[in-house]
Amino acid sequence: MAKEKTVYICSDCGGTSPKWLGKCPSCNAWNTLVESLPESTAPTKNRFASLAKTAEVATLGDIDAVDMARTPTGHEELDRVLGGGMVEGGVVLIGGDPGIGKSTLLLQALDSLQRSGQNTLYVTGEESGAQVALRSRRLGLNNSQVKVLAEIQLERILATLEATQPDIAVIDSIQTVYSDQLTSAPGSVAQVRECAAHLTRAAKATGVSIVLVGHVTKDGALAGPRVLEHMVDTVLYFEGDTHSSFRLVRAIKNRFGAVNEIGVFAMTEKGLKGVSNPSAIFLSQHSEPVPGSCVMVTLEGTRPMLVEIQALVDSGGPSPRRLSVGLDRDRLAMLLAVLHRHAGVACMDQDVFVNAVGGVRISEPASDLAVLLAITSSLRGKPLPKGFFAFGEVGLAGEVRPAPRGQERLKEAAKLGFSVAVVPKANAPKKAIEGLSIHAVERVEQAMEVVRGLG
Repeated sequence: MAKEKTVYICSDCGGTSPKWLGKCPSCNAWNTLVESLPESTAPTKNRFASLAKTAEVATLGDIDAVDMARTPTGHEELDRVLGGGMVEGGVVLIGGDPGIGKSTLLLQALDSLQRSGQNTLYVTGEESGAQVALRSRRLGLNNSQVKVLAEIQLERILATLEATQPDIAVIDSIQTVYSDQLTSAPGSVAQVRECAAHLTRAAKATGVSIVLVGHVTKDGALAGPRVLEHMVDTVLYFEGDTHSSFRLVRAIKNRFGAVNEIGVFAMTEKGLKGVSNPSAIFLSQHSEPVPGSCVMVTLEGTRPMLVEIQALVDSGGPSPRRLSVGLDRDRLAMLLAVLHRHAGVACMDQDVFVNAVGGVRISEPASDLAVLLAITSSLRGKPLPKGFFAFGEVGLAGEVRPAPRGQERLKEAAKLGFSVAVVPKANAPKKAIEGLSIHAVERVEQAMEVVRGLG
């Protein structure tokens, strides 16, 4: 019997090749071609026929459009990341490491929605119905009326959605679902793309809100084709250290809200609980100020958060180390050069370690000034004053540039009891903020002089 012919499919872009190649001919990615069986070429009914709808050309002004109604999930932090709640006909993709709490959070959200009168459906492809029921009891969701379907065949899932007509449905996970129309195994590029397309069209056609749970690769990216993220309306990433009880849900894409919003959760025995004041997580509790510590106000989406930046400067060997955790290492090297050239503070023969407390990752340049002040404080062995914080971007010419939405940052710090600030001159408020002494600076050397005067 002749061996069935195979093709090679790119796991990044979905392109095909008749033979294995080191580099994908479509997207030029290396080592992404995976062997797969070709789809049947027999003339059958086109499986995309149900997806294509006839539409007339219309001008934007003539189209009736109203703001999407949102359904709160009962979890304030999740609603913040979603942009206010679930949207009718919206498709949400949520990914994260195994065991981080994706299924737990969604089961809690479905239970809250069901108790508020919504018709909910939980489709599980990785667990049995009994396992889901046991988990709900462990979470304290007694006598929950959430409907559960243990199924991985796409056609049966779509038939159940049509029969039960839920308001919100969760598919856990999209990598376990397969369609009879394809011969490839569940989780393959073709199956994930096909099943997600059908579920997305079903959501748009019926108005049901669908949440897809996605697996991640060992690099942390969502598994499957990148087109999966383009198809859905919202992409959420579940982040967190397995050794910490805190979890972050970050919005990477959101057609119905702001991107880069984060929700902060604490993992407890009864599941995930929202943290209303996340700044408390990222601030160390020092009884007295210590050298090498400077608080900054970072912006995550629309939320200002206070984060402690810690620096340790120690005598190094012939090749001193520069290590940063939670901040860009290349930016740290640049800031040390600015500190030497414009402020006269040399760390050439010193090891420099910088850390953002609490495991948070800071990508915005507004942390520059706080990093420089923390390094200087550690080098001199002198702590910054109690209640001190700083923020601002530092340029290569030594100038201190403004950070976006500076007023909100200042008000958030004042609300949490901070009293002394060093900020860019352009961020200085026109009206004084009660209880806050603000020092506006234009250059790095001015910031250093201000800090020496405060000490």
